[in-house]
Amino acid sequence: MSLTELTIADAAAGLRARKFSAVELVRAHTDAIAALNPRLNAYITTTSDAALQAAAHADEALAKGEARPLSGIPLGIKDLFCTSGVRTTAASNILKNFAPPYESTVTANLLRDGAVFVGKTNLDEFAMGSANITSAFGPVENPWKRKGDDAALVPGGSSGGSAAAVAAGLAMGATGTDTGGSIRQPAAYCGIVGLKPTYGRCSRFGTIAYASSLDQAGPMARSVQDCAILLQSMAGFDVRDSTSVNCDVPDYSAATGRSLKGLKVGIPAEYRAEGLSTEIEAAWQQGIEWLKAAGCEIVDVSLPHTKYGLATYYIVAPAECSSNLARYDGLRFGERVPGDTLDAMYEATRRAGFGPEVRRRIMMGTYVLSAGYYDAYYLKAQKVRSLIRRDFTESFQQVDLLLTPTAPTPAFAQGEQSDDPVQMYLNDIFTVPASMAGMPAMSVPVGLGATGLPLGLQLIGRPFDEETLLAAGSALEAAAGFTHRPALRAEVAK
Repeated sequence: MSLTELTIADAAAGLRARKFSAVELVRAHTDAIAALNPRLNAYITTTSDAALQAAAHADEALAKGEARPLSGIPLGIKDLFCTSGVRTTAASNILKNFAPPYESTVTANLLRDGAVFVGKTNLDEFAMGSANITSAFGPVENPWKRKGDDAALVPGGSSGGSAAAVAAGLAMGATGTDTGGSIRQPAAYCGIVGLKPTYGRCSRFGTIAYASSLDQAGPMARSVQDCAILLQSMAGFDVRDSTSVNCDVPDYSAATGRSLKGLKVGIPAEYRAEGLSTEIEAAWQQGIEWLKAAGCEIVDVSLPHTKYGLATYYIVAPAECSSNLARYDGLRFGERVPGDTLDAMYEATRRAGFGPEVRRRIMMGTYVLSAGYYDAYYLKAQKVRSLIRRDFTESFQQVDLLLTPTAPTPAFAQGEQSDDPVQMYLNDIFTVPASMAGMPAMSVPVGLGATGLPLGLQLIGRPFDEETLLAAGSALEAAAGFTHRPALRAEVAK
């Protein structure tokens, strides 16, 4: 098997058995990036030379028997995480030359455990998007192809670069951030596993903010076990993040493969929404049958306020983004564009620095926070958000986790929905409610649709019970036997 096809778990075992070196492993991935990134555009910045140096250090540690959990494992880092001395753009022109002097906590944890970063992955600008088409550095192409059709498909968003890189073998795993589904939806579109941990499980220090009460870092990889390995490193309390929760980090890898007998799985009636494709509904039913066969009891539940999830999300998230992005004014942060007056400089800087989708969300957020509208929109949305969370809390008194589709359709082609922002926002309809409630959730690939594209199912768990998610996810993974790979991948590019 090619080095770019290995899972993280298998690669770590192979490195310790000296079947190959870390330099060989990392070079296989940097060569794949050189061959495929000009087409996929999964990376904004590549760090191949630094990665090979780090791999050489990993080999020295392995030779001394001092290997750490991720020694020599090549990872892609979403370009929303600050990395010391390495350009961090948030896929925006306003940060195109920003090289942070510090490391985010999540990436520092991964480096502590020996990971090797091969580059910074592309995303929707400031993580605002569901298709990875709003990046100032160009769209990302999904490495999958529809049968008999060479159209460029979207990889999902906002962590589309991370998802495409992992699916195509340009990284063994990657970091993502999830505000309304930005890990789970691209994972489903690209046929990989994506896990959004409970809000507060991973530190947000050094992660460029979009919507602070929703943003959460998480792992993306080609197997449930690999996600468990990455989350083990990423998670933990951080005094520099006031929303970080001080609770123990369990052994996530031990949870994969755990028996599901006696587990109660809820099926929310409200997720049978209009627009759900028949093949995804069929995949959902198949997932129910697999969990039954694994010993789970299936329970019908109701989340009555789910129907308000998307509407309230598009009040809360833009409101927070309008506040967070106010700092990019050309004075303290961001690339400055000169103007004759202070106001003219502000206007020119922000017009040149932000793309259309970011400007749209800033305007929406500024409107709902403005005098006279705060109570009517923002305050009411926060009250509805409390009801959405209460729905989940009450459901988890009956069941241990929920099973739903991840996205209403498989991946679509670039340009198919770009002229209709409302239709684009509907891609997040199944992922947003768990984000609004702060619950952990994971997407697992379970099969291919009629057009040959991957379909994902979503598992939603109780707060800080990522172990049950991983256990159920590994059961779905084993039952589905998903070994399909995309048309554009490292092994084919050789």
